[in-house]
Amino acid sequence: MEEQNLLIPDPRPTRADAVKNRELLLETANRLFHENGVETVTMSQIAQEAQVGTGTLYRHFTNKSDICYALLDQDQRDLQNQTLRRLSQHNSPCENLRWFLEQAAHFVARHDDLLASGDESTTSGFIHHRAHLWWRQTIRGLLGKLKPNLDVDYAADVLYIMLDVNAIRFQRRVQGYDITRIIAGLHTTMERMTLQTD
Repeated sequence: MEEQNLLIPDPRPTRADAVKNRELLLETANRLFHENGVETVTMSQIAQEAQVGTGTLYRHFTNKSDICYALLDQDQRDLQNQTLRRLSQHNSPCENLRWFLEQAAHFVARHDDLLASGDESTTSGFIHHRAHLWWRQTIRGLLGKLKPNLDVDYAADVLYIMLDVNAIRFQRRVQGYDITRIIAGLHTTMERMTLQTD
């Protein structure tokens, strides 16, 4: 038989297989997180429950932080799109900033377990994660329009840090604040910084 007629199966997974495996791993992780809590679930448990090898798991996600941020991805994209629409339709930087702080606080409260787990798994943490740096950029841009002579970098940092998952978890779980009170505090802080007389 001629060599060119030999058909050797390619052991590498196809792109479709890779996509299917990634979706399976995310679905499995999401279910386990809801059933057992994000902190208690291990990478090996996810692979075992999904019935895939650990090598397959680690080809898609290097650690649990990667899984957490992947699960957050769609909601993060939705928030970004909503923000772009809001900024294009409303001209008031004050109202836009109030709106954005409220939406971001709700996002953190809604996903605090995933965000906190991701924060613990990285050296830079939530506030330095590339998926969230646009929050600071949005806050800074609106502050600059609202009060150009303000130290906008410092003011943006103050508001951005107040949205950190660890700050909001502390306020909710230790201090017992509800999300309405947290948002009111964000708004008050913003107003005091921007309404201060020169």
